[in-house]
Amino acid sequence: MKIALQVMASAVFGFVFFGLALFWPAGTFDYWQAWVFIAVFIVGTLGPTVYLAVRMPDALRRRMRAGPFAESRAVQKLAIAGTVLAVVAVLVVSAFDHRFGWSTVPTAVVILGNVLVWSGLTMAQAVVIQNNYAGATITVEAEQKLVSTGLYALVRHPMYLGTTIMMIGTPLALDSYWGLLPIAPSLLILAVRVLDEESMLRAELAGYREYTEQVRYRLVPGVW
Repeated sequence: MKIALQVMASAVFGFVFFGLALFWPAGTFDYWQAWVFIAVFIVGTLGPTVYLAVRMPDALRRRMRAGPFAESRAVQKLAIAGTVLAVVAVLVVSAFDHRFGWSTVPTAVVILGNVLVWSGLTMAQAVVIQNNYAGATITVEAEQKLVSTGLYALVRHPMYLGTTIMMIGTPLALDSYWGLLPIAPSLLILAVRVLDEESMLRAELAGYREYTEQVRYRLVPGVW
């Protein structure tokens, strides 16, 4: 019952957050791209969340323990805080772009953006289903096992890859090209988070050092 209430509260918070970050700077509720984006995000999140609540409640608890204050490492606290600011910047800039017409995004590109958002969310949620210990905070638990198959055989941080795909799709889905600009600093912040996380995993997770020799790329196959 507790986790069900947490899921409901999270969904309500997400709706309110997106509403404030999009419709307020847009100056109108007549912003169909924002409504579609919110629907895609909520539906794309809610389905896997319900699955985790029923089948893998421990994994869902790890996913819901999020935010700067949930992190134990100073670098991660700063990285999460910076990521939150970057996300808000993407949403607000995109909404202002829509309001003042700074750029013109064809409907086909808006649809593509929503496909990227859905695909990124799906990948991130699939990682949690595949790896029960893939939480929102950086930690290694006593009984945690290394996962090196599935998406983890492609890159070392598939959840972050999914998040990156979603971030790139977000401003496009929201009728904005200018909203892509805040993504650049968010990628730098993500790189810092990844490097710090890998430093901890090499030290604390058995087999991780050998895993990094087998799977060369951290985030993008063939690039980094």
